[in-house]
Amino acid sequence: MNFNPAIPIYLQIMDMIKRDIVTGALARGERIDSVRALSEKFGVNLNTMQRACSELERQNVINTQRGVGSYVTDDAQTITNLKEEMSNGMISEFLQGMQNLGYNKQEILEIIRKADEL
Repeated sequence: MNFNPAIPIYLQIMDMIKRDIVTGALARGERIDSVRALSEKFGVNLNTMQRACSELERQNVINTQRGVGSYVTDDAQTITNLKEEMSNGMISEFLQGMQNLGYNKQEILEIIRKADEL
């Protein structure tokens, strides 16, 4: 995997797992791989993967049952909230980037309208 050196790896892994959940690549209630298997999949240290999983669990995105495994949350509202949070982040980054290029809000809206017509 190619990770961005400016962002902690565990955060990037969390984002990848969250994306898989909101897109349905990982279904509600689906069992996820063990921390060891995930660390191999992502090519990271076991401690890094454990940190990502612990944080996902703290955010109620995954649930771990000792001796049984970890599962994607069954809570549809949690997944909906996660999707909204991720989309808001993308929109904020886009708007900030466009404003850094010197566009005002009206110009940004016009650019979006034109792009939507393509």
